[in-house]
Amino acid sequence: MAEAGPRTNDGTNDDTGDDSRNGTGDDMDTGRTIHAAGALLWRDGPEFAVVHRPRYDDWSLPKGKVDAGEHVLRAAVREVEEETGIVPRLGRRLPASTYPVRGRTKRVDWWAARPVADAAFVPNEEVDRIEWLPAEQAAARLSYRHDAELLEEFLAGPPDTVPLVILRHAAAHAKADWRDADELRPLDARGRAEAARLSPLLDSYGPVRLVSSATARCVETVLPHARRTRAAVTTDGAFTVGETGPGQAVERLIELVADGVPALVCTHGEVVEELVNGLCRELGEKVPDDPCLAKGEFWVAHIAGDAMPALERHAP
Repeated sequence: MAEAGPRTNDGTNDDTGDDSRNGTGDDMDTGRTIHAAGALLWRDGPEFAVVHRPRYDDWSLPKGKVDAGEHVLRAAVREVEEETGIVPRLGRRLPASTYPVRGRTKRVDWWAARPVADAAFVPNEEVDRIEWLPAEQAAARLSYRHDAELLEEFLAGPPDTVPLVILRHAAAHAKADWRDADELRPLDARGRAEAARLSPLLDSYGPVRLVSSATARCVETVLPHARRTRAAVTTDGAFTVGETGPGQAVERLIELVADGVPALVCTHGEVVEELVNGLCRELGEKVPDDPCLAKGEFWVAHIAGDAMPALERHAP
């Protein structure tokens, strides 16, 4: 598995430039590091989008700063759309770029991305031209070596990948204070807020099949996204605590992978570790040292056939 982007001490992808998991741009521009995000935008051909910035008179890939409090996934999507007019659908994560800018360090988190639909480009003060070029021409046009290296990294791996999201349910009412059946234990106020924040992040990867544990707290976690995307939620005992075992859960996950359809599985902390470990073993990849998730966090495995070229972790 080609891991890319920010790394924690276990070698897996995290979502910020430090060891936290909050995924936002908080405090990223207050010190020596400027945090930005963008995408290597490509379409069939393949052709790659390069943009001209009149302020610098250079050619680069679409990117921009992560706003304070903004999640890096949303920043990547927003910046590509603002600069090119194209809404991107994020694919596999690519290595982050780090380089000096006027005495500070700039870090850019990158994804491969496809256009959701064709859009007419309207020149703006940041970008006045966009060109779609084959790989060799795009590499020659790019003004910076780190952008050309990103293109090389993309070409070294599979172009198309299928996202598989493994999501731990959001914060729920305390078990000790719940007197009814455990499967009916709902999200608390914090969990409802987390569930609402998750949906725009999941949108970054495009439509997904929604599969959930048959418990209220898991179904409620994906409900805002189901309503937003008008998708059905299918409950599955294989991912339901108290009804499943490690072998059954992993076997069902591998079946979803074999379907080749983008999917999201919302489950419990007790099940997440087995799913991530089992998925990595099945695909012959390194198992993360810490596969566990806090409530509301999620892994995104990018699948290409029987390989997993990227794995990343995010929080809402």
